[in-house]
Amino acid sequence: MTPDLTLYDLAGADDTLRFSPHCWKTHMALAHKGLTARTVPWRFTEKEKIEFSGQKLVPVLVHDQHVVSDSWRIACYLEDTFPERPSLFGGDGGRAVSLFANSWADTTLVPVLARLLLPAIHGLIHEQDKDYFRASREKRFGPIEDLPSGYAEQIQALRAALLPLRHTLGKQPFLSGAQHGYADYAVFGMFMWARCTSTLELLEPDDLVYAWRERLLDAFDGLARRAPAVWG
Repeated sequence: MTPDLTLYDLAGADDTLRFSPHCWKTHMALAHKGLTARTVPWRFTEKEKIEFSGQKLVPVLVHDQHVVSDSWRIACYLEDTFPERPSLFGGDGGRAVSLFANSWADTTLVPVLARLLLPAIHGLIHEQDKDYFRASREKRFGPIEDLPSGYAEQIQALRAALLPLRHTLGKQPFLSGAQHGYADYAVFGMFMWARCTSTLELLEPDDLVYAWRERLLDAFDGLARRAPAVWG
């Protein structure tokens, strides 16, 4: 029997533009498991829409009577609930390494990418979200209009921050080893955040990270490459 899954997913003014890095982690995890979820577009100010989850952020996955929020918790839920399907982690050791990759992406890459993407995102979100988005993001990053002046510096900071990933990819094709797994999706979600919202070229074509990103764009019959995006 096909599992009944529903995913609440961040959307722009265009319902088809799904740009959350954390939701993209979940999209890739579902595809890895061979699962399909009905997606519900959600916007920043629609807190009441996911009130049933006991918190205010997406992704939120609903499976029968189970409600799971947070992309990492969703990945663990999928792994534990559907053990007969391809493993996201490849065992307890892989789960531990994937947790590190997820934490590294969230704490190291998100702050740098936010400074590069927030102006573009502000132009893509629904009108109802714009005041909230500006107020909440400017508390952390300063005026949105001032961010483009620092793009060159932030791109260099991003490329430097990717050194551990680049070093690993010099020895194996994916963070997870010979095949991609959740450690890859945790980082790749950040690049989908950029691809869906911005035309900035963050990587040089000869970068090992660029080639890795291309391989993941083609994974699962081009799931990520086919997604509506500003880039390409």
